[in-house]
Amino acid sequence: MNNSFGDTLRVTIFGASHASELGVVIEGLPRGIRLSADMFTEDLERRRPRLRGETSRVEADMPHIEGTDEESMTTGEAITITFRNANTRSGDYSEFEHHPRPSHADLVQRRKYGSGYDISGGGLASGRMTVALVAAGVVAKQLLSDVSFTSELISVGGCEDSLRFGEVIAQARAEGDSVGGVVRCTIRGAGCSLGEPFFDSVESVMSHLLFSIPGVKGVAFGDGFDCAVKRGSERNDMIIDALGRTATNNEGGINGGITNGNDIVVRVAIKPTPSISRRQSTYDFERGEVTELVIGGRHDSCIARRAVVVVEAMAALALAELKLRSRYA
Repeated sequence: MNNSFGDTLRVTIFGASHASELGVVIEGLPRGIRLSADMFTEDLERRRPRLRGETSRVEADMPHIEGTDEESMTTGEAITITFRNANTRSGDYSEFEHHPRPSHADLVQRRKYGSGYDISGGGLASGRMTVALVAAGVVAKQLLSDVSFTSELISVGGCEDSLRFGEVIAQARAEGDSVGGVVRCTIRGAGCSLGEPFFDSVESVMSHLLFSIPGVKGVAFGDGFDCAVKRGSERNDMIIDALGRTATNNEGGINGGITNGNDIVVRVAIKPTPSISRRQSTYDFERGEVTELVIGGRHDSCIARRAVVVVEAMAALALAELKLRSRYA
């Protein structure tokens, strides 16, 4: 398995949803960066389930940090951040070994890693793994002191009225179903000249990380797919001053894979949770035929709200990696 990302800032995820623990190892951090447990609280709380229709699985999510000195400062060596898993119910997943859930990773993971692979909680494809991604994002933000992030859920189940999001999720839950959503992340202060085209453009690196988030099925920068139906004359971002600021921002703050100093704007599409309680038909490998499946256990009816901070974390990690590359180039 390749659970690592980055050349200058190397991030490696370990553990699984129902393992005793999971976490992240981060290499390449400069020395002298303060990392204490309280710095992770705000972003970890944003990821925590709290609304009707979200999973009842609640973990303490207390980060255990190794590799800093007695004053909680990085030393230039690798740091490890670990989270314990305590509230697990692995028995909920035993049936899916032979009767895999539709649109989930049960079948493909066992085909790839062998029949002994533990799919409890969804294994590596579980949203539980995003606690490690959020932790990596908190660390990355310490390298981006002049950068600010505004991340929000802008659509749920096709509804763009934020006041109705809870209602839409609750309705899906009541019907034994789920809904997806769209997250928008706006990044200010990233500056100019980040990005290493051709293959490590800002879009390439950031998309790589965003698509690592379980449930992400689409990433768009600036006006995204809408650009395909516009003419150049109506879409081009006119430069209005010597700083390179533009009258519009259809490019999402990036030209030719390089940041141009305007806000970076990225939207991320999150699919509906595939684990739903409605009856579905899917192949049963034990019986050798398609049979009905009813999924029990604890699941979110919409993972998009809890994914907002994860999107932000991966955007931060991408920029931190590119910033360090630029510094050491």
